[in-house]
Amino acid sequence: MIIAGVALFVLALLMAGVYAARKVQGSSHNYLLAGRTLAVPVVAILLASQAIDSNGILGNTDLSAAFGFWAGAALPIGLALCLIIAGLFFAKPMREYQIVTLPDFFERRFGRSIEIPAAILTVLAFGILVAGNLVALGFLLDRFAGIPYTAAILIAIPIVICYTIAGGMFSSSYVGIGMIVVNIVGMLALFGWMVTTYGLSAPAGLGPLDLSQLTSADEGAVINWATIVALALGNLVAIDLMQRIFASKCPRTAQKACFGGAALILAICIPFSLVALTAVTILGDEVANGPILYTLLSDYAPPVLAIIVLSGIVTASLTTASGVLLSCSAVITRNILQLGRTASLDTAHAMTATRIAMIPMALLGAFVALRIPQTGILLTLTFDLLLAGLVVPFILGLYWTSRGTVSAAMAAIVTGVVVRVGLFVLTPTIYGVDNTLLYLDNGLLTAAMDGWSTFLAAGASLAAYLVVALASKPVAPASQPVDAVVAAAPEPVGARV
Repeated sequence: MIIAGVALFVLALLMAGVYAARKVQGSSHNYLLAGRTLAVPVVAILLASQAIDSNGILGNTDLSAAFGFWAGAALPIGLALCLIIAGLFFAKPMREYQIVTLPDFFERRFGRSIEIPAAILTVLAFGILVAGNLVALGFLLDRFAGIPYTAAILIAIPIVICYTIAGGMFSSSYVGIGMIVVNIVGMLALFGWMVTTYGLSAPAGLGPLDLSQLTSADEGAVINWATIVALALGNLVAIDLMQRIFASKCPRTAQKACFGGAALILAICIPFSLVALTAVTILGDEVANGPILYTLLSDYAPPVLAIIVLSGIVTASLTTASGVLLSCSAVITRNILQLGRTASLDTAHAMTATRIAMIPMALLGAFVALRIPQTGILLTLTFDLLLAGLVVPFILGLYWTSRGTVSAAMAAIVTGVVVRVGLFVLTPTIYGVDNTLLYLDNGLLTAAMDGWSTFLAAGASLAAYLVVALASKPVAPASQPVDAVVAAAPEPVGARV
């Protein structure tokens, strides 16, 4: 009954997304950016869907149940903090650039030699994020439909691809509006049912008032702070976040939407952390039986409540996965393959190539989902990698235009990624769970390094940028040819060196 109800509800929203495809009208501009027409509420909803999807909610509840309130709440707190920072410092200037993808910024600021590594790094990182949403869909079908996890992942791939291919950003916008309504209703209903039926409780040492989770390394403080920092800063260079900012009606709209999205994230996601803590005392030994929220909804909650909550999570996951696939495909075709750059963006070849590029991206996500069947961990890992490689050249490239050079940006990217990947391969755990992806057994590092790797890699990236930039001569802004699609935009200070 539950899986049938969820399927019917999600099908209705997906039909709305397919219906939105008529607004594309054969235009790549409409397909990728919804014609830059999105208003504050829609952009805020799309920005908030990053945290309301399965990574943010299932990851939140699983981490809260396993390691404490702050381990789970770190996910929405970090993502909300990112939107606040973006609203204060980045949304308006980035929207004013009139660009299409985030690597476009790196090309205009540093040139093609930085555009390529930035594009490759974002595509690889966001393959991990797609995996997190596929994991949730796989567990859902496994738990409620009896479909084995591996088969469920393979079933989820065409669903996500078809939904995204249909209408692009317009599809995400239409479905996103219904998604946020369902999630608000589901959160309020679940929280109210939990309070009236069981009350709120937390195992000793795991509650929101147990601040040792933020102060003691033995209680996971390093990992919790690393999670917050990775999401708050690493998400600034998220290609789906920036694409949604680029799709907003104007710079002021983009800024307001960031603040609205942050409020939605905190209002919807934090109560799920409290629900998870109470669920630990209810479920007992059943906590280990898959995602704790799924167990609670399938075995204890009323079926109608389960349908509403699960429908919201699945729809949010589809919205996020769709946005990621769309953004990554745009980066592959536009920034790596150079389609739709010298001519108008409204080319049939560019849009067709964008749709085709979604298939390998979905397959990459499926591979990671089968290797690391986690949700919140994959979310953090995505932005951890971006923090190590791109955040420093992005921030200093935008605001320190007199000294940043191509060499400084390349040094920051290479140093940060090499340090982060090296520590990742040598550390036996990833944010508290076993490293089953790339770990090499060694006697050099222990699980105590977990969390510190985030700070060390980001620090190495910053140091490399500063050393090379300060050793170089100051640079003067230089004019450069720009794409037809951005030709009307004012040339930013400190363009390609």
